[in-house]
Amino acid sequence: MQQTKLIPEALENFDSLPDWANVRIPVVMGLYGISAASVWRGVKAGTIPKPRKLSPRTTTWNVGQLRRGLKT
Repeated sequence: MQQTKLIPEALENFDSLPDWANVRIPVVMGLYGISAASVWRGVKAGTIPKPRKLSPRTTTWNVGQLRRGLKT
């Protein structure tokens, strides 16, 4: 039986990602330790950087913006 990975690889390697990289919502959830709904509430409130829409079904956050947001 194959085990599912609980921590996304991008979250495990977040410190080594370049500032121009993009990550998906599971990584943002892991960084802030919150649910997907709370991520969207944080975006609306301005406490989490706004994502960018790459396609109708693909939303990403910029790593550099997330790093700056986590420092404040």
